[in-house]
Amino acid sequence: MREIEFDLDNNPFINFHSARYAMSARINAEKLWKWCHENDKSFFVMSLGCLMNAVNSVPQLKRRIIDGKVIEYDYLEGVSPIMDENNDIYREMRVRTPQDFKDINEWHDYVREMISDILEGRKEGFFTEMENRDLTNIVNLSCIPWVDFDMITNCEVTGNAIQPLVTWGKVNENYEISVSITVSHIFVNGRELACFYENAQKEFDQLL
Repeated sequence: MREIEFDLDNNPFINFHSARYAMSARINAEKLWKWCHENDKSFFVMSLGCLMNAVNSVPQLKRRIIDGKVIEYDYLEGVSPIMDENNDIYREMRVRTPQDFKDINEWHDYVREMISDILEGRKEGFFTEMENRDLTNIVNLSCIPWVDFDMITNCEVTGNAIQPLVTWGKVNENYEISVSITVSHIFVNGRELACFYENAQKEFDQLL
């Protein structure tokens, strides 16, 4: 990470009780959905990779305020809840970015193995207190595959939180998924959100 110049004192949102806001929009997932089913790959894992890449493509989404200074991480790793098939076990995992691997198939298998190891007790899941999550280079991602939602809100530990929260839903009959992202208005405006969604669509079309 690196410290960047940013005028916090004169930012219009710095003294708001909460600078957090969310947006939801739809992504066409047809190409990725069909490829996953044809090649026995996890759509959850592959869409996780798409959304991690989209977040990392927007510098403003990688910014934090630490000790009164604005820093920008080089990259954000992904943290996501995982469950077993019976919904009896709930854990979180932290995964590295796809760029750390030779290709997307290698990354896919790494994530699948991590999920299995955590749920079967061979590895510890990820855990960090919610109020400390701004202090590390992570983005929180969560899938709700049972619901084709139009919008969603998120619980907030504090209105001063900066970490992006990304949630995506069920693939509908048009092969669309709703993707919601919660951000801080201190760093992220509509233009940056537009870049996130544009890049997310590119990832879903071109990740393979």
